[in-house]
Amino acid sequence: MEELLKQTINAVVNSRYPEMTAEGQLMLEGILIRKEVAKGERLIDEGEISRHFVFVAKGMIRQFYFKNGKDVTEHFSYEGCIMMCIESLFRKVPSHLIAEALEPSIVYLLPIDKLHLLMDMSREVNIFYQRILEFSLINSQEKADSWRFETAKERYNRLLRTHPEVIKRAPLSHIASYLLMTPETLSRVRSGAL
Repeated sequence: MEELLKQTINAVVNSRYPEMTAEGQLMLEGILIRKEVAKGERLIDEGEISRHFVFVAKGMIRQFYFKNGKDVTEHFSYEGCIMMCIESLFRKVPSHLIAEALEPSIVYLLPIDKLHLLMDMSREVNIFYQRILEFSLINSQEKADSWRFETAKERYNRLLRTHPEVIKRAPLSHIASYLLMTPETLSRVRSGAL
């Protein structure tokens, strides 16, 4: 087995379901598809139907959408993260989200149809799938609560605390849009003026 694949599976599984056995991990590895993505290349474009969970092995992927002529960052994924366009993936409808590599990246695609077949054969794979969904729901709720209840400074500090890789690696304009602030407001927050 390829070393990067093994590291990625370990990181992804351990973040969601660390009790998964080596046998369960091997089942997942057997259906993953390696893909190299150039900086600026899109993994999914608006209007396409998503058919994969994406495990990020190397690099950083940004999910975003367009609103009133501006792009708005929805999510960042980097090494050990799982990326998905959840509505498109589950409803089989065209995606509103775009997923683009911010850096040269290597990802592993987990086809949803093959995952469902594995879920029929393995309780462990079922539990892993359930944990992915639980994690996604909790993240969505935390993000919504942050936008509703936290100040700009609190949102920035939360991102710095929970995802320092984003602060180190993503362009400031994308970070600002993710935090629902202008680049000028982000600059003031970073300088301590807010």
